[in-house]
Amino acid sequence: MALSSQAVDFVDEDRLNELLGKSPVDTAQLQDVLAKSLAKVPLNLEETAVLLCADKSEQVERIFEAARTLKQQVYGNRIVIFAPLYIGNQCTNDCIYCAFRRSNKDAERRTLKSIELKSQVEALEIKGHKRLILVFGEHPKYDAEFIHDCVRLTYETKIGHGEIRRVNINAAPMDVDGYRRVKEAGIGTYQIFQETYHHESYAQCHPANTRKGDYLYRLDALSRAQEAGIDDVGIGVLFGLYDWRFEVMGLVAHALFLQERYNVGPHTISFPRLQPAKGIKLDERYLVDDESFKRLIAVLRLAVPYTGLVLTAREPADLRREVMSFGVSQIDAGSRIELGGYTEAGDAQVQAMEKGQFRLSDVRSLDEVMRELVVDGYLPSFCTACYRLGRTGEHFMEFAIPGFIKQFCTPNAITTLMEYVVDHASPDTREVAEKLIREEIGKITDEKLKTLLIERVKKIKSSHERDLYF
Repeated sequence: MALSSQAVDFVDEDRLNELLGKSPVDTAQLQDVLAKSLAKVPLNLEETAVLLCADKSEQVERIFEAARTLKQQVYGNRIVIFAPLYIGNQCTNDCIYCAFRRSNKDAERRTLKSIELKSQVEALEIKGHKRLILVFGEHPKYDAEFIHDCVRLTYETKIGHGEIRRVNINAAPMDVDGYRRVKEAGIGTYQIFQETYHHESYAQCHPANTRKGDYLYRLDALSRAQEAGIDDVGIGVLFGLYDWRFEVMGLVAHALFLQERYNVGPHTISFPRLQPAKGIKLDERYLVDDESFKRLIAVLRLAVPYTGLVLTAREPADLRREVMSFGVSQIDAGSRIELGGYTEAGDAQVQAMEKGQFRLSDVRSLDEVMRELVVDGYLPSFCTACYRLGRTGEHFMEFAIPGFIKQFCTPNAITTLMEYVVDHASPDTREVAEKLIREEIGKITDEKLKTLLIERVKKIKSSHERDLYF
């Protein structure tokens, strides 16, 4: 396993623990940090620690309020929608928390054949999805060539007006040549979770005789991706393996490292919580309660203002609904996480527990989630324009850090929502969504842009024209 030539273990545990030990936090100190964040400037580790150590009730509420304000300034009311598609669960690792671990005899092993993958994609397109993340176990058969071919087949599969316009990847770390081959398929974001940044906990969860047992190889994974030209990367932690405050510091340290070395921070940060799975016994020492979970989302929003925060259907619907106001910008909807789940009948929650990687909590359909978002005043978006127009990497950061990206995203969210309304929405969802679209167009102050947007919305409603992005 080849590390990049400049592989660095940037997780200084002594330093992180020292910063987390500096409490209590006074009001003036907290206000200074919040002011910097509201100026859309990424926070350093010292400033992030201030937010994590500010635990008085009035301080926590100020953090939430600042996160709400920042979320609105940078992302507005947009929520990006995607779906996961599991390709194969063969795995050579033995992670103690995962139902796909190699020693779990209860796991049903399966890899989708090309015809099965095509059927899954068609089922997702029929529902209205435009953005997918393909998920692979860590196994020799899921090499760069295999992933490349899966991505190409996904893009090539179309039914009616349905098409997948962005394919993200959650897969094993690769060498630079492997990443280059996957990039040739036209992927969006390559996502790799460190799982835990705490060295001892990492070793306890990932046996040394497995590929994933190499902490530094995994920590260096997205650096190799950047060196291969993949400038859209996603980081994440599986919260519940170690202290949540330390893990937030690890995520911020990773974001800062990528930004300092490559001038490109992570496109997304994910923060799933440990969930039950078949054949797995959970260690409950570090499980994160709901209140702490809300705090960590707010802190991440403030610490890394430019990045997309991804909340999955692991979490229950009511909690997902609450945290969107102060941090989350991307969610999955209508998700199935068992192999073949989008075409094979069965209760989503039961099937996820029996055949999936973990338990799902929000098993509502895409249309149900879309309707709730719209009723709550959010603008659901299937936009893929930035990726397809080259607004990635450093170019994306130029727009995202000062908050300018909103200028492109809102019109594109409106056109993709209108596509969903015309092609896929139930009558109830269509009614409330068309009302929201009219309201959102009315808010646009650039008259030239508004006129052009109105024309594009009319074309989508009255013709077969689609994919009219800015």
